[in-house]
Amino acid sequence: MINNKKIYAIIPARGGSKGIPKKNIIDFDGYPLIYHSINFAKKSKFVDEVIVSTDSREIKKIAEGYHANIVDRPENISRDDSSTELAIKHIINEFNIHSDSIIVLLQPTSPIRPIGVLDKMLVDFINKNFDSMVSISPCHPLNWKLKSDELICQYDYKNRPMRQQFKKDDFIYDENGSVYIFNPKLIIKNNNRLGGKIGYEIFPEEYGRQIDTFLDLEILRATAKYLNKKESNV
Repeated sequence: MINNKKIYAIIPARGGSKGIPKKNIIDFDGYPLIYHSINFAKKSKFVDEVIVSTDSREIKKIAEGYHANIVDRPENISRDDSSTELAIKHIINEFNIHSDSIIVLLQPTSPIRPIGVLDKMLVDFINKNFDSMVSISPCHPLNWKLKSDELICQYDYKNRPMRQQFKKDDFIYDENGSVYIFNPKLIIKNNNRLGGKIGYEIFPEEYGRQIDTFLDLEILRATAKYLNKKESNV
C-alpha cells in the first residue's frame, strides 16, 4: 500500500502458447517462468496482493505453490486473440478492485527485471501524479524507417556520431512489456492499460527482451547467467 492506495500486481498467464508450448511454466534459471514475476512482485514493499489470471490447471497449481492468488480465466477471454485488457477487467470485477487502487501488470515473458525498480516506479507514479506508467528500453539510435518502400533515415547520416557521443535524446525506445502501472478506472473507461499522463522508467537494454521465441528464451537464459555472475562478484 502507498498513500492509502491498495496495490495489486496482476500476472496474466494463459496455458496456450503457439511459439513455445507451455511457455509460462518452462524452466528459466531453475524455476518455472511465471515464478520470476510472482517473486518480483512479492519483493516489493508496497504490493498488497499478487494475482495470477490463468485458464490452465498446471499454471494454477504452480502459482498457488508460490502463494499467489488465482483467478480462473473464462474460456471466452482465453483465446489467442483475447487481449490482456479483457483479463485485467475480469480480475477487477472478480476482486472488486476499487477505482482508487493501483494495478501493476507484470507479463511472465519478461522474467528479468532490475532489482528494486518496481518500488521506484510506484513512488514516481504517486509523486508525479501519473495516470499510467510503462517500462521502456533503448534501441540503437542509428535507425531507418520504411514507408511505401521508401527508406527514410531517422538520424543525420552525414554526421554519423560515435557511440560514445550518443545522448539520451538520440535513442528510440521500445515498450519492453516488462512493467505497466495504471489506475483501474483508466482501463475500465478506455479499455487500455495506457492513457492520460503517461510516465516511464528506462530499463537497461539487457532487461528489454521478451520471450516470444526459442531464440529469445536462449538469449535471456544467457543474460540471466551473465547478470547472476555479475551480481555475485559485487
